[in-house]
Amino acid sequence: MAKQLPDSIIERKNVLNNPFAIEYIQKEVGIKGLNFEGGYKYTIEQVASFFEVNPKTIRRYIAEYISELGENGYEVLVGIRLKMFKKMFVKDINVPHRAVNLGVFSFKALLNLGMLLAESERARLLRSLILDIVIDVVSKKAGGSTKYINQRDEGYLMTLYVGENYRKDFIDTLKDYVEMGNFKYATYTNKIYKSIFKEHAREYRQILSLTGKENVRDTMYSEVLTTISMYETGLAHEIKKESDKLSRKLTPKEVDKIFIDFESNPAWKPQIEVARRRMASRDYGLRFVTHPELTSYISPLDKDDFERFLGEKSAELSKRIKQYQNVFKRLKDK
Repeated sequence: MAKQLPDSIIERKNVLNNPFAIEYIQKEVGIKGLNFEGGYKYTIEQVASFFEVNPKTIRRYIAEYISELGENGYEVLVGIRLKMFKKMFVKDINVPHRAVNLGVFSFKALLNLGMLLAESERARLLRSLILDIVIDVVSKKAGGSTKYINQRDEGYLMTLYVGENYRKDFIDTLKDYVEMGNFKYATYTNKIYKSIFKEHAREYRQILSLTGKENVRDTMYSEVLTTISMYETGLAHEIKKESDKLSRKLTPKEVDKIFIDFESNPAWKPQIEVARRRMASRDYGLRFVTHPELTSYISPLDKDDFERFLGEKSAELSKRIKQYQNVFKRLKDK
């Protein structure tokens, strides 16, 4: 990440949208700012001094990246706000009395600039610090490992539980309606995975470094599990219907034909797009791994994503099991 930050807006947004990482970085950097309107501000001269570059360099980057820096808190003070700022910090800043505007950075904008600056050795060191802190914060929030960070999602456990019913129906359908040995279970499960996220189970295991005893589905996000369940229940229905029509079990060739027709239905496209984008982006931003076949689906995580998997609403699976025990009992008794 340290080398990629200047070149990748996705990398930069994944840092700047992570409120937990920003908090830790701010403590570590410890640059003193000017407390104005409830937040710290830094003038161009202060930022230039911190990064040990000429103010002209800072202004050049502002002109080139104004949109991105503006999204993260860079702004130009004018009018009454400028008068108040100059009055409050008259001893701390060097601003001409007749100046009609003044560019100031928030801490996030300062970090944003540090991730872009090529001329500053201090900026390079800051990028390395950011990398260490982001990985450390995400890992600690996830309980020491990001492998099962998906399970901290509030909706994960119920999605997994409901999905197991569709999974059982799919397996039973293959058993009762398809003329093929036990190999059929792995074969058609892999076909589903390949269709949805372009990877066989083996490839997925390698990317997430799963051991032989670890269940692939235990690491999947709710949206991916939902898409798999939709595939399984839909395929089970089509297989049963064709088998009943022919009054016999289906051959692998016939099931393959059903699968091709099923996955080519354009109604699947929006659901698959969501599943691919969620998995590619979250694994990239939270697990720090890349799915080679899904790189074009990677997008920055927003603040809600970090809150969902790292914030107060997220929780360890053991805690969620206790919360849902009564719900599971009611579902089981139906």
